[in-house]
Amino acid sequence: MDTAAFETDLSLFKYDNLEQLPAEYRALDAEERTERIEAAREELGDDVVVLGHNYQRREIIEHADFIGDSYQLSKEAANADADYVVFGGVTFMAESADVITDDDQSVILPSMEASCPMAGMAEALQVDAAWADITAAAPDEDVVPITYMNSYADLKAFCAEQGGLVCTSSNAHRAFEWALERGDKVLFLPDKHLGENTAHRLGIADATVEWDPWDPDGKDADEVADADVVLWDGYCQVHERFTTDHVAQVREDHPDVNVVVHPECRREVVEAADVVGSTSTITQTIEDADPGETWAIGTEIHLTNHLQRWHPEVEVVALCGDACMDCNAMRQIDPNYLAWVLEELVAGRERNVVEVAPEEQELAQVALDRMLEV
Repeated sequence: MDTAAFETDLSLFKYDNLEQLPAEYRALDAEERTERIEAAREELGDDVVVLGHNYQRREIIEHADFIGDSYQLSKEAANADADYVVFGGVTFMAESADVITDDDQSVILPSMEASCPMAGMAEALQVDAAWADITAAAPDEDVVPITYMNSYADLKAFCAEQGGLVCTSSNAHRAFEWALERGDKVLFLPDKHLGENTAHRLGIADATVEWDPWDPDGKDADEVADADVVLWDGYCQVHERFTTDHVAQVREDHPDVNVVVHPECRREVVEAADVVGSTSTITQTIEDADPGETWAIGTEIHLTNHLQRWHPEVEVVALCGDACMDCNAMRQIDPNYLAWVLEELVAGRERNVVEVAPEEQELAQVALDRMLEV
């Protein structure tokens, strides 16, 4: 990289130590798998903590010590006394856990295939090249980069090196305010929808421009120079599926329905919803709902399914009905993988360890620390 003080690589090539599921584990039935997971958990005791992201399937969640969103789970791992952290999530989440946990804790990602597509839309090498063009388009202004938590550790490190920080979907507005107090414009990546929704919240939507990293001609320099916020053209494949037609249909099907959606959804969907918030906010909204209320949820289908089970007194429906799909990256954490990595730990072997390079880890921690300041 030209502008960064550390070397990095494309995410697909970072972890050549990650392994596929051995053949003998592929045919496990549910009963045997559950018995073996429980036996391994009992053998390992407090030496292991299992984290289950809200978007994981039931067969992972039922074995998790903690359930929640990515940064919340990383904090739980850091507070745990376990030697091993098994993260039922995706690669960038395991990286974040490795950044904030102790050096003597190993973070394990059960499946090598669990790589978030949105995080892959803003590789640090790619952002580094775009950074040169963006800063050249506004040579007399200070550009402050902000990366969403849903990004790789090297991109978090890049943002720290350039004076920026990390944000979550809950504190993105405060991160924007922090950045604009210190600079003239924000480069927000990788999720353009969260960026646009945040700009609307702050009343600066008219001062945004979208940067398409796939366009060889780039963005007109005058447009970048005139903008307060440059939005990277990335998105979540799950949340971008939701449309205002889905909102209209669910309101027709359920006249008393309330609609809650994630801020990674398109702007028009957010405007059509009753409540907008992170997975924690969505969960809390259903927990606080009165018995008999109906709520349509616009996020990954497994969280909707969990909330249906956890709160039978509330009618919880999927915003897009039968058209709703799961996250194809989260899907890769098959429970058979969980059985494998746990049994390997019992045998004294660590599989699929995710370890962030020391220089990236140090800078990524700076970006996270700045987030905690806002």
